Amino acid sequence: MPTSAPTTPFRTIDPALIKPSELHPFLVGAVAPRPVAFASTISADGSVNLSPYSFFNCFGSNPPILVFSPANRVRDNSQKHTLQNVREVPEVVIHICDYAMVEQMSLASTEYEKGVNEFVKAGFTQVPSQRVTPPRVAEAPAAFECVVEQIIELGQNNGAGNLVICRVVLAHFREDIVLPSGLGIDPFKLDAIARLGGDWYSRASGSSLFEVPKPNRNMGIGIDQLPEHLRTSDLLTGNNLGRLGNIEREALPTPAQVEEFRQEPLVAYTLNKYREQPEERKKQLTLLGQQFLKEGKLLEAWKTLLLAE
Repeated sequence: MPTSAPTTPFRTIDPALIKPSELHPFLVGAVAPRPVAFASTISADGSVNLSPYSFFNCFGSNPPILVFSPANRVRDNSQKHTLQNVREVPEVVIHICDYAMVEQMSLASTEYEKGVNEFVKAGFTQVPSQRVTPPRVAEAPAAFECVVEQIIELGQNNGAGNLVICRVVLAHFREDIVLPSGLGIDPFKLDAIARLGGDWYSRASGSSLFEVPKPNRNMGIGIDQLPEHLRTSDLLTGNNLGRLGNIEREALPTPAQVEEFRQEPLVAYTLNKYREQPEERKKQLTLLGQQFLKEGKLLEAWKTLLLAE
């Protein structure tokens, strides 16, 4: 029953009762995957720094705002060179990394001494930016030249975050990742990477990419309005019910359309084969409807599942 409460036990952790070093792997392991801000900055004396940060995301498009957090080191409460640099020169170029550069990006996170240029250490090509002082990584598929609007300290302790609020003043996107329409990024071409816990990363490509129709495009009927035999099904998953509930009432198949669908070959075969076995017929029709959902055939799924009632 997908709507029932989970029965697997939970581990409950009070952050006040454990060390930051013990809490940290749970936070970064569970809040995942996280996009990576590959940030290039420059100090007041002109030393370039390049380092990745997975406490990062986009927080608005007008104005275009990116925020990342170079947290204080958990082990000794020291601060990252990136944070020191943006305080001296409030500018940064935030790059998005693809799979082709993930190992080099990881190498750039090595804690070299201040003043060491990670462009050189990690083997990246340093090119001038157009609106800000820090240079850009030529190999990155996307880069955002930003001015730092504000730095918010979230604490003074080990592991405390420092929100670097960045306003994008110029953006660069490699032409081959742009959609043919020119209105956005092709996720298959981007081949982005994201951070998990420990040494783990994920790759947003191939079969790991999937689409979920946005509910704000219509007023879905909701799971609570599904027929009882669907809501209480032991076969349909929560994802199945969510997809079924994301349909406008006006788009539901009519009784006549459902009856007509009895002639569909797979449906007709199932109805005929299990004519004398009502429970097995219901099960097989439900599984067939589930298969239609996997194939993105929402109306076919609805018709089949209504026949299973």
